[in-house]
Amino acid sequence: MEERQGNVSHKILLINRERMEITGVRDVVSFDENQVVLDTDMGLLTVKGKDLHVKRLTLEKGEADLDGTADSLVYSSNESYRKSGDSLFARLFK
Repeated sequence: MEERQGNVSHKILLINRERMEITGVRDVVSFDENQVVLDTDMGLLTVKGKDLHVKRLTLEKGEADLDGTADSLVYSSNESYRKSGDSLFARLFK
């Protein structure tokens, strides 16, 4: 897989609490219909809500689009996740 070119600024566009366009995404940590956890340039971003779906994910460009009803967006430190090593996809395909 190719490395991302340059730094992409981290940005969230939230439209009517139903659609999210996120840049600066490094990895997807976990996801289900009630919660999506993304590793971003600014820390771990946890999106909680209902009927959440990852509509588009382009890690090479650092972009993700989510659909569903967003109830909360919370940032936390991603240091412990980064120290654990493997990405979600690496753990899925072991």
